[in-house]
Amino acid sequence: MEIIHLILGKANPNRMNGVNKVVHELATTQVEKGICAEVWGITDNPVHDYPSRIFNTKLFKSSRNPFGFDKSLKSALIAKKQTAVIHIHGAFLPVFYSVSAFLAKNNIPFIITPHSSYNIVMMKKNSLIKKIYFSLFEKKLLDRSSFIHLVGKSELAGLNVIYHNRKSALIPYGFNIPVMKKQAKKSTDIVVFGYCGRFDIHSKGLDIMLEGFALLHKQFANTKLMVIGDGDQRPKVEAIIKQLGIEDAVELMGSRFGDEKVALLQQCHVFVHPSRSDGLPATIVEAAALGLPSVVSEETNIGDFVTAFDAGHSMKSLNATEFYQGLSSIYKRIYFNNELEQLKKNALQMIEEAFDWNTVLAKLNKLYKEAYFTKHAMLQQENVTAE
Repeated sequence: MEIIHLILGKANPNRMNGVNKVVHELATTQVEKGICAEVWGITDNPVHDYPSRIFNTKLFKSSRNPFGFDKSLKSALIAKKQTAVIHIHGAFLPVFYSVSAFLAKNNIPFIITPHSSYNIVMMKKNSLIKKIYFSLFEKKLLDRSSFIHLVGKSELAGLNVIYHNRKSALIPYGFNIPVMKKQAKKSTDIVVFGYCGRFDIHSKGLDIMLEGFALLHKQFANTKLMVIGDGDQRPKVEAIIKQLGIEDAVELMGSRFGDEKVALLQQCHVFVHPSRSDGLPATIVEAAALGLPSVVSEETNIGDFVTAFDAGHSMKSLNATEFYQGLSSIYKRIYFNNELEQLKKNALQMIEEAFDWNTVLAKLNKLYKEAYFTKHAMLQQENVTAE
């Protein structure tokens, strides 16, 4: 049995696209564990211009028609008909509706990971258009799927509102702890809080982050906020910073990738992510793998893990005061109680246990096998009946 990950893009981990990063990590780990996995990308630029990887990648030219897809992709799918399970990544994408119809017609099993697209907040964006699209297209795609892989409770709750089913599976992403050079003990003379992600003020809660940090900095002047990322809303972010009077305490680093991003995160003491809407942000897990405790909203779907492992603070409500209280709590534990090393150990333990790839892959493999064998058993039964 083969696993074919189908995405829009190239699974390039050096681009700020959460889905691409997750698929790259998933396929890499599957191949390392002896699982036959490939990544197939639908892209405007089907040129292999990404870093080397250990899994096979096939690229297909996207169509001008949002519902259309290349004939070569159809041929490639047919060639895998007897051996593969297709894993579609993404939702509310017309091309995947068409692909799902093709897969169903040709009796090729598939599962789908919507990557947070079905959570309640995301569903409220362009809600009328999404309701219409869901009733006409997305529901049929889900009907055709063998399983719907969800990564967080918020998405499970959101999907249950619009689509009652018994094939949703809640499985977090896994994560490999990178091999890092031993660091000298960090000074806590200045406590640095860090954020890494796109500049989406509402979805990522950047207003909450900046207002909450301003409250903290007013109380504790030896604090700093490092913001990694960029986007069209940067001018609005800069305006909020100026309005709050925290220009000297907030450093906007722009987009950083790879080792450069890691080096900046290692300068931080705490990672923050007060998102209003998310799936399971890879950046929080990446930061925890570097030993950073975090202050996160429950909407990140990591709050329960953070609480269980005492790896930071999980916000109980989405507002600047609650965020400030989380920052203040962790600041005091680091600065006054000298608990930085213990929080680091807790964060690493969270990654090792809650996001262990062996556990995650075992659960995913169960879905793949059930999808594959159920589909082929049905086909065999149909053949017997026909005879």
